[in-house]
Amino acid sequence: MGDNTIKFADLFAGIGGFHLAVSKFAKEKNKKSLPVVVSENDLDAQLVYKKNFHTDICGDIRTLNPTDFPDFDILFAGFPCQPFSKGGKREGFADDTRGTLFFDVVRFLQEKKPKYFLLENVSNLVSHDNGNTYAIITGALRELGYSIPDKPLVISPVSIGIPSLRSRVYIPGVLQHDNQEFDFSKIYSIFQNNNKNDLSIYTIISNDPVDEKYYISDYEKNVLDMWDEFYQGIEQKVIGFPVWSEEFGVDYDYSDLPRWKQNFIQKNRDLYNANKQFLDLWLKKYIGFTELKKTHKKFEWQAGTHCHSVYDGLIQFRPSGIRVKRPNYFSTLVAMNHSQIVGPLKRRLSPQETQRLQSFPRNFMLHPDDRVALKQLGNAVNVEVVYNIIKFIFEHDES
Repeated sequence: MGDNTIKFADLFAGIGGFHLAVSKFAKEKNKKSLPVVVSENDLDAQLVYKKNFHTDICGDIRTLNPTDFPDFDILFAGFPCQPFSKGGKREGFADDTRGTLFFDVVRFLQEKKPKYFLLENVSNLVSHDNGNTYAIITGALRELGYSIPDKPLVISPVSIGIPSLRSRVYIPGVLQHDNQEFDFSKIYSIFQNNNKNDLSIYTIISNDPVDEKYYISDYEKNVLDMWDEFYQGIEQKVIGFPVWSEEFGVDYDYSDLPRWKQNFIQKNRDLYNANKQFLDLWLKKYIGFTELKKTHKKFEWQAGTHCHSVYDGLIQFRPSGIRVKRPNYFSTLVAMNHSQIVGPLKRRLSPQETQRLQSFPRNFMLHPDDRVALKQLGNAVNVEVVYNIIKFIFEHDES
């Protein structure tokens, strides 16, 4: 960084979450940021990256030779999770990664030896293949001469005050100098604010007009009205089990079913018996309708006493039924048909609100197809989370 520029490699770049984070950090330090190599194989992601950053993008990383690119200070990679050999160390951990896309990350690190790197993956990477995958990855990185955290750094945006429960594992690395390990022990404290009760989804809700297509359909409103009437009519307001309306008013032997299912059936029958007069009328009014989808005859109340109506909470139409939870944070981002509905607004998040949830700036240009845009944002890193990690490793390694 002698020329006052942070040079970086952006591998498996997606739509540029790492790029935004390092640019923010560089600007705060009165530095410039420069991508010397960007690799992304998905054409839709390439389109968005180019539109926002006006830089060349390479395609398949497996075809790239690290020696064809200038040196850089930090490497970013949101690489895919893939299984590795269980054979253990042979000629070295790096050899165990051959045949996987992570091997291409190893190739770049081995050849260019940047001072820093930051990798990202789904949190399941830590337990994947009984921990074998994560062990091979961390072993390969340490063998290349890098210090990495002693324990996995699994972070969700809720830990820095963003109303999104979306855990990812981050692997930061610092090249050792004179065999001195970099001290990562204090990095965990940055992300220890786990009081999700203090969060609110309304910090990211837009006051701007939102297209009608994000509002619930007439059918969805009828289903939610049905379950709201159910919730208002029953005595029990905290429901700690899935409600299966098809178990109301029936009587058959279920003793041969799995124990967990027996338990749920009995709780549903107890609920019915305690509210029989109301539920008989409710069943007659709603459940017999042929247009009601089978999965919508099920209901999950996960809002405790924090909501007094279905429309007070966050709602999802899920394969397991209609789920209602308190509106303190979002838990999923992708897929229009499974995205969460903001009850009081009777609509889903717009792509622009979702980009705010992922800490992308307002002026970031999304893919013109909303479904593609939401998928891309769902796969992206949270910019503010990445920024905090970059800030830590740079500021704690100024020696």
